[in-house]
Amino acid sequence: MQAYIAVKHLHITFALLSGSFFILRGIWRMRDSAMLQRRWVRIAPHLIDTILLVSALTLVFWSGQYPFVQGWLTAKVLALVAYIVLGTIALKRGRTAGIRMTAFVAALAVFAYMLAVALSRQVLPF
Repeated sequence: MQAYIAVKHLHITFALLSGSFFILRGIWRMRDSAMLQRRWVRIAPHLIDTILLVSALTLVFWSGQYPFVQGWLTAKVLALVAYIVLGTIALKRGRTAGIRMTAFVAALAVFAYMLAVALSRQVLPF
């Protein structure tokens, strides 16, 4: 039980780190900051998200609650896919500043939804 709680806290910490770093990179992208070209800025999201994913999978297996069985976990997985797509558009693939900004705001809304689902364990948490 203590190990489960430790992994849960690790997951929460890295979810908040991931979201915070996404916001920071979004701001840098809007400002065309040279910070985005720094090696650590390109590597850190991969490390953070890898730890986030491994901790999520560990929690799934330890708890016996699986996506596509539990509605709230299915909602989180589908929202995660949307978040990744929107984040990619916001930070890399958006052709115009307007498209990037719209995708950035939408990605933040999806991230907020994922947090709300995680806290409430409800598909419609609001």
